[in-house]
Amino acid sequence: MKFGAIYPSLKNRSVLVTGGGSGIGESIVEEFGRQGAKVTFFDILDKPSKALEARLTRKKYKVHFEHVDLTDIEALRAGVAKARKLQGPITVLVNNAANDQRHKWEDVTPEYFDERINLNLRHQFFAIQAVVPDMQKAGYGSIVNMSSGSWMVGSRDMPIYVASKAGIYGLVRGMARELGRMNIRINAVSPGWIMTERQRRLWSTPEALEQLMKDQCLQRTLEPAEIARAILFLASDESSAATNQNFVFDGGWH
Repeated sequence: MKFGAIYPSLKNRSVLVTGGGSGIGESIVEEFGRQGAKVTFFDILDKPSKALEARLTRKKYKVHFEHVDLTDIEALRAGVAKARKLQGPITVLVNNAANDQRHKWEDVTPEYFDERINLNLRHQFFAIQAVVPDMQKAGYGSIVNMSSGSWMVGSRDMPIYVASKAGIYGLVRGMARELGRMNIRINAVSPGWIMTERQRRLWSTPEALEQLMKDQCLQRTLEPAEIARAILFLASDESSAATNQNFVFDGGWH
């Protein structure tokens, strides 16, 4: 399957991607780099992130990795300030970082609950807060918050993750009119089961894939680049009328 859309509006645009070192985030960073955007990505996994930065730099993409723990809001703000200094005012934000660690509801403690919310939801708001002044000054901006199809299908064994991902669309709905007055668009993207390396390694059993094919309209698995290329459209000026929405890319699963 080949893709080749080029969005002229993304060339030289300063883009920030959280959780960009692996999985869907890695594809997002690469696809923006291919567009000629200036991309800064945050992650806490140094080895794969530095390898991605080196690989894309060899391709002459304008990509920079910054180690940022998004649960530390002051570190997040400092990372945004550094990205701004290196790549210019940020006019595209992709809030991608998350962790879908499985957990039993009976075992959840208040401390674990707070840690999961901080990891999967809270940082999205504070990243928005940190970049909006750049977008307001520019007179435009696009924010894409990565949600998940898990809250629509009611996935098992990760209730706090599912609640966080539902909250992300709530955040979009809560911010869209606030930001719309500044010509800043904000949307959510809800992927289905995307076959990242982590998904294949941890949960992609023959039995699970058989059930997926029963539930999903498209009779094939979905790849990270398919989500990344959808995000390119939402970040570009081609989607200028789209805000306050949840875009589902799940092969017809839900």
